[in-house]
Amino acid sequence: MEIIEYTEKYSEKVKDLFVELQEYITSIDKEGFNVVGNDFKEKYFLKTIEEVQKYEGKIFLALENTEVVGAIVGVINNDSVDYYDFKVPKRGRIVDLVVTNKFQGVGIGSKLLEKMEAYFKSVQCSGVLLDVFAYNEKAYSLYVRHGYFDRNIQMMKNI
Repeated sequence: MEIIEYTEKYSEKVKDLFVELQEYITSIDKEGFNVVGNDFKEKYFLKTIEEVQKYEGKIFLALENTEVVGAIVGVINNDSVDYYDFKVPKRGRIVDLVVTNKFQGVGIGSKLLEKMEAYFKSVQCSGVLLDVFAYNEKAYSLYVRHGYFDRNIQMMKNI
């Protein structure tokens, strides 16, 4: 298994991975709010590529032989603006991390995460932010094993 930087020749497989991730999130969504629409595949991919280009981002892929089996997307949140003497340091943000189902549990997610963290360090980020869906216990435990911790908690109420 090797980790490479994304190139356009892998765009269809990356789109498929994004769909696989969202279908998984949809399947564990207890409230049923997440739905994968007909245009999700193309629109989400284009939005992701735009964010990566606009915010000094990277996409890294995990290849097993020639098959793309995982992807991680990260961008730089350079909010180091001075808000009335309140400074926010340069941080990386992980947008997506997905490993195809049949390759989960063998360390590919960890290798992708470590590769993105190395990129963030190389551009002098002081930390990494990410969101994880509350019901995605597998992802949450992966991040905790890698030293991530709860900083903000988003709450919800059905009405």
